[in-house]
Amino acid sequence: MNQNQPVYLVDGARTPFLKARGKPGPFTPVDLAVQCGRPLLMRQPVPRDAYDLVILGCVNVLQDEMNPARVAALRLGMGQEQVAFSVQINCGSGMQSIDTGYRYIRDGSHDLILAGGAEALSRAPLVFRESAVEWYGDMARARGPLDKAQAMAGIKPAFFDPIVGLERGLTDPITDLNMGQTAEVLAHRFGIDRTTADAYAVDSHHRLARAQDSGALEGEVVPAFDREGTAHRHDDGVRPDSSLDSLSRLSPAFEKPYGKVTAGNASQITDGASWVILASERAVKEHGLTPMARIVDSEWAALDPSIMGLGPVLSATPMAQRHGLRAEDVDLWEINEAFAAQVLSCLSAWQDQAFCRDVLGLDAPFGRIDRDRLNIDGGAISMGHPVGTSGNRIVLHLARAMQQRGLTRGIATECIGGGQSGAMMLEAA
Repeated sequence: MNQNQPVYLVDGARTPFLKARGKPGPFTPVDLAVQCGRPLLMRQPVPRDAYDLVILGCVNVLQDEMNPARVAALRLGMGQEQVAFSVQINCGSGMQSIDTGYRYIRDGSHDLILAGGAEALSRAPLVFRESAVEWYGDMARARGPLDKAQAMAGIKPAFFDPIVGLERGLTDPITDLNMGQTAEVLAHRFGIDRTTADAYAVDSHHRLARAQDSGALEGEVVPAFDREGTAHRHDDGVRPDSSLDSLSRLSPAFEKPYGKVTAGNASQITDGASWVILASERAVKEHGLTPMARIVDSEWAALDPSIMGLGPVLSATPMAQRHGLRAEDVDLWEINEAFAAQVLSCLSAWQDQAFCRDVLGLDAPFGRIDRDRLNIDGGAISMGHPVGTSGNRIVLHLARAMQQRGLTRGIATECIGGGQSGAMMLEAA
């Protein structure tokens, strides 16, 4: 069996990323996957039952959509015989779906795979406290009026104050630090000040606004239509008028009063989905497909959860080294913007001689990534971070941005809650 079959990213589409606004949004994860999956499948000359596999990343799976990959595949009309499974590696889930498909095709066992990510963070469940669950259990076991009265006497007001599941999901169970606090650790380690972090966030909003106005996202972002008939056409968290002055007024979100991370320079809580179509050379020829890019390599890494934001440095660097590349040899970079301080810390680490020597084992710094080659159309700070989707979106957008500009090589990478990271390298097809 050919172990080095080329793997092509043929096409992809995503929904607009919709900011959570204190109540369940109009779409479930599968709703979102279907909304962008239908137009994507329709614009390719491939029968829907021709796909070998469907893979979908999703972190907060709803109880009514167990194995959302299979539910989405059926709703997309891909046939009852379509094999589909879901993957979960926190923020890397959407990239994991691509990487799994990439390896199947590379190894010769599959030819055509639909890989995506979907997340509706606005629908994260409310969770009862453990003491409340125990009380409900006592009530259920109570037999007779006396037992029920005794159980009822144990009721407390706190039982009716549930915990937002997302809040606990964004807190590392090993270090007990939430993701924002891990970004504060990095800001301290690499000397990232508040003004620099805010300036990065302002730039992210301005870049996304320019991309929307210029039409750079046409074809990538497809409308999503809710049950009331409203068309959602654009990422709605972008603030074109964002400024250093407006962001400077925000209080630190996690480490008051001197913290560097605020709601303005952190990724937004959003809902959204993204798909890409992966194909072998045989499938490209058989169906007359025109690839956007070729997937060249991928890498996964793990590190101390308290500094999880440095993950991109640990995954992208060895992958680039395998191909004899330094930072400046890569035409475009997509680094998921979990927090401005986190991205800036990665950039600093790659230029820090001691860090590159002691942690990466390099004789010299990996290099400098200029801002005109990084997240050129904005990122999660301006558009949001639906965790199961973001890794898919950055790969899709990297492929499109390279194609639009006639560039040769790009790397997409993200940090992953829990202390992991993923990276993927693309080349022009």
